[in-house]
Amino acid sequence: MSLLAQYQTQAWPSPAKLNMFLHISGRRADGYHELQSLFQMTDYGDTLRFAPNATGTVRLLTAFPDVEHDSNLIVKAAQLLQDYSHITSGVDITIDKVLPMGGGIGGGSTNAATVLVVLNQLWECGLSLDQLAQLGLELGADVPVFVQGKTTFADGVGEHFTPAPTQHNGSDAVFLVIHPGVHISTQQIFTHPKLCRNSPKIDFQDYTFAKTHNDCQELVVNLYPKVAYLLQHLLHYAPSRLTGTGACVFAVFDKEASAQQVLHALQDQQILDNTTHAFICKGVAESPLHTTIKSIFNVRE
Repeated sequence: MSLLAQYQTQAWPSPAKLNMFLHISGRRADGYHELQSLFQMTDYGDTLRFAPNATGTVRLLTAFPDVEHDSNLIVKAAQLLQDYSHITSGVDITIDKVLPMGGGIGGGSTNAATVLVVLNQLWECGLSLDQLAQLGLELGADVPVFVQGKTTFADGVGEHFTPAPTQHNGSDAVFLVIHPGVHISTQQIFTHPKLCRNSPKIDFQDYTFAKTHNDCQELVVNLYPKVAYLLQHLLHYAPSRLTGTGACVFAVFDKEASAQQVLHALQDQQILDNTTHAFICKGVAESPLHTTIKSIFNVRE
């Protein structure tokens, strides 16, 4: 029995990330931005399952109403690995989708990374995480950080990683994350003339949440009143920030009970309406996907 058949009922995590800060220090001649960030892995996300099929093709069996099948990053990731590793086996993929798309939490990138990391094992491709991350870069700038699976500082255009030391890996933090139900185009924000692009670079060893910021936040709250509204209310209770280019905002707590209390307060005050999506998650040093892979396949770093 193939590994793909053997593990077809296994649920594989595809977790969200948060940008604890995002400093933009310049724009290169090729249009890409020089930036610094801390990518925080969380324990909350989608789950994917993989099963063999006899067609030799990649089939995503879960419907995505707004995305063409062949344009979906899940399909593109599987096809990319299939072509790169000369795999002739087909695969059927299903997903339990809970992460909102376009939220600044990596909703599409994390799925692509889970496909690459899991199928590398199930198809026995034998690629390293570095090789998979390089492949993932063809799918999106955030895919490599999910492939590597660690809470990590990033700089350059977001492709140079420095693993976060224990005191900064977020494993003692709890987050309340809220998606306001509006779509924000990353391209719109990064090409906007009013985006701040002159933040001085920081030494990652000196990082604290309080001493950092998100350079996209001021622009986004000016363009999207609902983001501003939610952030304003979160800031009453705890340190809060926009993640990535949005639309999600998050608040940081040291206890889950505190996060639950604030969530209930916002619901009671009707700050959250039926277009918002809120969840509570914990910070983790390592992606739950990689913890699962290690426990099943005895993979060592």
